[in-house]
Amino acid sequence: MRILKVILILFPAIIFCQPNCNVFKDSICKKACEIAVNAEQYQGHKFSQIDFDKAIEMCPNFDYAYREKSVPYLKRGDFITWKRIIDKAVDINPNDNLGYRGWCKYQFLRDYQGALTDLEALEKINKYNIGYSQNGDYHLKIVIALCYKSLGKKEKAIDLIKEQLSVKDYTPQNYDYLHLGILYYETGNSKEAIKCLKKEITLNDYLAETYYYLALAYKKEKKTSLSKENLLKAKEFYSKGFSMKDNYTNPLDKIYLKQIENILK
Repeated sequence: MRILKVILILFPAIIFCQPNCNVFKDSICKKACEIAVNAEQYQGHKFSQIDFDKAIEMCPNFDYAYREKSVPYLKRGDFITWKRIIDKAVDINPNDNLGYRGWCKYQFLRDYQGALTDLEALEKINKYNIGYSQNGDYHLKIVIALCYKSLGKKEKAIDLIKEQLSVKDYTPQNYDYLHLGILYYETGNSKEAIKCLKKEITLNDYLAETYYYLALAYKKEKKTSLSKENLLKAKEFYSKGFSMKDNYTNPLDKIYLKQIENILK
């Protein structure tokens, strides 16, 4: 399990599954698919964008080409152009693209209401499993919960995370119990916060954030020595680079060294 988690840290970007071009009965759309799949290999280069445009011209309802064409704009912060292009992909194929657009609204734009609208629309289409975030860190049901948290509805967020954790055969992801523990702490339930954060440590013991919030929960319980012990552990982990990371944005509930040091003073 530890090896798997390290792999996920080192390789956080998960690409879309490439389409099977052989499913296209239309030879023109099949050729468009092959062009788009090849273009993805050098995504972000101007020639890949030209090829995506070519694929779209050949097969106007090929949502994969729109989606891949949109990615460089997202990564470069041109959210207006990204949204214009990804909206077309969603219009063509909402089932395959709502989750991605909703996740990007959450991760990049901090548009929590917009993300919620997309992800809850996806739930109506796919009632059983709406899938995972693009970077592989979250089940999208957890993202829905974090949107509610960010919109001030923390009790609802707690209920949604607990509901997802109770799903049969669901494997808790990297940060599920961390976020749940923080939510309990923020809503005044330090004892439940401690339970969840300890659970996070048993599953994924590589985050400074877990020890930091555990220290805050112990402090609230007036367990001063345990609080300091966990703050020192948080500082140690942070100095080793063990903290929440994302290649493009700052994750929700991420902490910084200054926060730890301010409490240790």
